[in-house]
Amino acid sequence: EVQLQASGGGLVEAGGSLRLSCLASRFSFDDVAVGWFRQAPGKARESVASLSTFVGVPYYTDSVNGRFTISTDNGKRTAYLQMSNLKPEDTAVYYCQVRDGVRLGRIWLPDDISRSSWGQGTLVTVSS
Repeated sequence: EVQLQASGGGLVEAGGSLRLSCLASRFSFDDVAVGWFRQAPGKARESVASLSTFVGVPYYTDSVNGRFTISTDNGKRTAYLQMSNLKPEDTAVYYCQVRDGVRLGRIWLPDDISRSSWGQGTLVTVSS
């Protein structure tokens, strides 16, 4: 399985914004599932946002709904996570996943993904 590298993390003050990117050049984005996940220190990996490009319905975990937006640029074969009004509790390593032909009817869960598929994440640190 392809391990994808998320990028765009950094240090930001509470209330600030960041945009994460996930280049998935092997995939045609016409019919893929895209997921963003995060893992805070000492905590389990959790879902953040998911989108099936064929279905077009995004899913967000409650804590980020209204602040984060998942999107894709099919031409650039890149997925994005726009994060606004960041809070210290958003501090985590963020990961992305892309799969061909997966059409999600709910948010994509970390347990849906094999352990070997996780690439390097990008660290987001939100200072108070």
